[in-house]
Amino acid sequence: MTAMRQSHSRIYLAGHTGLVGGAILRDLRTRHYQQVITRTHAQLDLTDQSQTRAFFERESPEVVIVAAATVGGILANWEHPWEFVADNLAIELNTIGEAHRCGVQRLIFLGSSCIYPKLAPQPLKEEYLLTGPLEETNRAYAIAKIAGIELCRSLNREYGTDYLSLMPTNLYGPGDNFDLENSHLLPALLRKFHEAKVARAAAGLAASDAPDGGPVVTLWGTGKPRREMLFVDDLADAVCLMLESDSWRDVPDGLLNVGTGEDTTIAELAATVADVVGYTGPVRWDTSRPDGTPQKLMDIGRIKNLGWVPITRLRDGIARTYEWFLANLAVAPDGRVAGE
Repeated sequence: MTAMRQSHSRIYLAGHTGLVGGAILRDLRTRHYQQVITRTHAQLDLTDQSQTRAFFERESPEVVIVAAATVGGILANWEHPWEFVADNLAIELNTIGEAHRCGVQRLIFLGSSCIYPKLAPQPLKEEYLLTGPLEETNRAYAIAKIAGIELCRSLNREYGTDYLSLMPTNLYGPGDNFDLENSHLLPALLRKFHEAKVARAAAGLAASDAPDGGPVVTLWGTGKPRREMLFVDDLADAVCLMLESDSWRDVPDGLLNVGTGEDTTIAELAATVADVVGYTGPVRWDTSRPDGTPQKLMDIGRIKNLGWVPITRLRDGIARTYEWFLANLAVAPDGRVAGE
């Protein structure tokens, strides 16, 4: 299949209400694609094969972007491994399988950097996949995403499809999930610091007040692990660039990392978030909680060679995310969060 004709292809975007899907939808509209097909989970349950098959037969998309997934942070992954592996396996098999069955030649599957071994050399290269044990806290989710990569790879090898797997690093941005029970790292930090800022202001506490004098921010682990953070609109740009290009067709296994190529410690990230939020109180580290993977830094040489680079600086992206949070989900003094 040649590069897409802008505006004319029928694109099914699975997962358009999520963080990733929402950013991709914004980018597709900016690029004037006129036939983007979307369905909410209430309208289409992608874990249900009969529903998914009927949808594909009825809508006949030419291109599919798989951004739908059951996702969550370290706590949700640890407490609900069955849901993370079962739901995602079902979504992938049904969506990718029905796309192939209906003759879809071009598909982009969105995965995660957690597919790589816990102790793989840094930065993480695509060829490190399946070379060692996974991080235990998100192994179930990682295995499901690895299965999605293999579905795409196998269809390409056996049937000559153009199915690409993009593996983004840790993502954040407008539309993120700020629920402390199942959110990812950066939105959890933003909400925790905002809540503490509001609570300390309501109590009349200053930065110099002792930790025992009022609300503090408590974070998991030691703060030493390093994390790479990618603004979600930059990922959306990578997706659209790959849709409109044939340059990736010879990429080994159809697998590309998407990241910034730079990382920071969780403690440094927390300090940046606190500064953006304006929180000046104390921070405690609960070292009885797990740190997770020591480092996850992506090697983005492959996709850079295809013409893509990230453009959003970390602090700028955090500020834009916080602005969205304040406008949509700001925490009131009584602790309630609008929109939840």
